[in-house]
Amino acid sequence: MCMDNKELLDLYSDYLISVFGQTTGTGLSELLGGTVSHDRIQRFLSQNEFTSGDLWQIVKPHVRAIQQDTGVMRVDDSIAEKPYTDENDIICWHYDHAQDRQVKGINFLMDKAK
Repeated sequence: MCMDNKELLDLYSDYLISVFGQTTGTGLSELLGGTVSHDRIQRFLSQNEFTSGDLWQIVKPHVRAIQQDTGVMRVDDSIAEKPYTDENDIICWHYDHAQDRQVKGINFLMDKAK
């Protein structure tokens, strides 16, 4: 599948919006049946320093389309432990209240809708 960076950004953003749980370049590649390699996705993501603001600019129209004055969106954070991985911008130390200790891993948010 041949696509430019804008198309890949849109595709990856849709993936982040729609997946409940961990997201990875490999996961997106598998979802697409291998038509876009996980290496291509990783190279694309490493070429730019994306921020939460960048994602918000993409997600905002979707949020505003379903926004209601009477609605509530509940989210909860969780930690995917990565004890054997070197620390970096994503994998670092977080306090895990369930274990009452610091753990090394990825802190992420989950939708808690019923």
